[in-house]
Amino acid sequence: AGNLENLKDVDFAPNYVFVKGDIVSVNDVQEVFAKYAITDVIHLAAESHVDRSIEGPMDFVMTNVVGTVNLLQAAKEYWKEGEHVFHHVSTDEVFGSLGFEDAPFSTKSAYKPNSPYAASKACSDMLVRSYVKTFKFPGIITNCSNNFGPRQFPEKLIPLAVKRIKNLEPVPIYGKGDNVRDWIYVKDHVNALILILLNGRIGGQYLIG
Repeated sequence: AGNLENLKDVDFAPNYVFVKGDIVSVNDVQEVFAKYAITDVIHLAAESHVDRSIEGPMDFVMTNVVGTVNLLQAAKEYWKEGEHVFHHVSTDEVFGSLGFEDAPFSTKSAYKPNSPYAASKACSDMLVRSYVKTFKFPGIITNCSNNFGPRQFPEKLIPLAVKRIKNLEPVPIYGKGDNVRDWIYVKDHVNALILILLNGRIGGQYLIG
């Protein structure tokens, strides 16, 4: 559930349509596919905050797991012919944590989610993979590191820290303060998503960071 305020002043292309719906609702998802003849999907919808997933994991299971199944089923039913792409956008957190001396994650890394959020995204990755293998479904998976950029929701680390610093308030320290996180600017991530949508290998998995 993104912040709708971010859309109010955007100059969208004439072929853009905003539909407010719920991917957990089978009817909402199927209605969009039927009404707009959807040909390709970039699936970014997700509950995404680790702390909130610890407080209320069921919301993450419903949106990230059930919602993904609803999208997969609708696409499978409506895409009987022609070329299509279902691009599932996931997180590097499905792979767990890295130590300072560990090699970077790769597509061969084992899935070791450490939070309900990461576990729900790992499950959705596996569902996309299963549709590719079982139904010859045109799925692609990407796993990206932490995004930052304009209008980011204030619960996220960078805007939270900036706001605290501006207000001369203490900045929260996670754990012992020795954690390292990888960040990518949101527009760089978007450019990568478009490139993979247009040129990615069906059934492939790509790490963005």
